[in-house]
Amino acid sequence: MQSTKVSTPAKMRAADIAYDAIESMIVTLKLKPGAPIVESELIEITGLGRTPLREALMRMSSNGLIVQLPRRGLIVKDIEAAEHVTLIETRRVIEKLIASSAARRATPQLRQDILSCGEKMVEAANHGKLDDFMAADQALDHVVHEACRNPSAVAAVIPLIIKCRRFWYAYQHEGDMHEAARCHMLLAQGIANGNEEAAASGADNLMDYLESYTRKVING
Repeated sequence: MQSTKVSTPAKMRAADIAYDAIESMIVTLKLKPGAPIVESELIEITGLGRTPLREALMRMSSNGLIVQLPRRGLIVKDIEAAEHVTLIETRRVIEKLIASSAARRATPQLRQDILSCGEKMVEAANHGKLDDFMAADQALDHVVHEACRNPSAVAAVIPLIIKCRRFWYAYQHEGDMHEAARCHMLLAQGIANGNEEAAASGADNLMDYLESYTRKVING
């Protein structure tokens, strides 16, 4: 496994850097479901110390990304497609709240940034660039979360988003990047226009797509 060392802002805590690096490996399936968590390997890959790494792993355990098994230690949690339907059911409620709050509270600069992220998702989908699509998707989440100014809602939805993102990587052959980009763009436009109803509807449409996609995976 190649190193994921990157330059990061000095103000970021080492544990946050470790969390982001390991989360990326789990989401993109570089650390596959069922894979053991080997601290020494992660220290070498990330270039970070044991203390921040362990703090990051504790957060991942609480978020359900990794699990502790008897005699096996920490492993990456399996992807359970059937469980994913109820995850989206929960995410739908929170995403609608976040979207409407962002439409109401976003600054002009954040509205512009949100629209730009949506446009980048559409462009990536048009060129079939999955990595660019997922990067723009993650950037959109970050700016929408900043705009909504509801930290408790953001804290609740982040573990769900991470699991959805990993699900997409695992079953991308069943997905439709163009439709996903269209749904994200509707959400972005509703927030950018300050239209709470349109923003909430955009979030609803996105969850409809994710649910339909999940059921397609389950039904084979």
